[in-house]
Amino acid sequence: MKKRPTLKSDARALLFTEARTANLFLDEPVAPETLKELYELAKWGPTSMNSCPARIAFLTTPEAKKRLMPALFDGNIARVESAPVVAVIGQDLEFFQHLPRLFPHAPENKKIFEDNEIAAQMNAFRNATLQGAYFIMAARAVGLDCGPMSGFDNAEVDREFFSGTHVRSNFLCSLGYAEPGARYDRGPRFDFEEVCQVL
Repeated sequence: MKKRPTLKSDARALLFTEARTANLFLDEPVAPETLKELYELAKWGPTSMNSCPARIAFLTTPEAKKRLMPALFDGNIARVESAPVVAVIGQDLEFFQHLPRLFPHAPENKKIFEDNEIAAQMNAFRNATLQGAYFIMAARAVGLDCGPMSGFDNAEVDREFFSGTHVRSNFLCSLGYAEPGARYDRGPRFDFEEVCQVL
């Protein structure tokens, strides 16, 4: 069997072992082309039935970020203020309307969710959360630092940014170039034997 290519240690470090959550950012803009590059990479991550329920609002101006401020918990205000971009990652609760296009070999699967609101919500949340994780990895891959966060009023964010739609907020992710030293010390992680089974 042909050996599959793997990432070298420096690429693994960029994405995982040396990457850190950014709390404060340099006053350096993020180019619109970089945001598009991020999305064009992240979109290839797998989702159930290729449902792709994530929807992203990139807040790139002081005016847009000001609209977010009333929804933030106090601990996240400085992080958002310093970030050149804040992404609101949401999920489209009517993602299934697009299944005939995105999952063309089984377009009838749309019916699974049309009359089952709970199943639609669960699938939208699960798969948009997966896409949010791909989003973070893609952001790191294109040279950005990330500050993913909860700590906000989802209902207020939904009213401000997704009113009149079927999109609901999942989490926020500040983006930019981290201020040197503005990171927490590396938190511990579980060892393999503590949390994994090989059966």
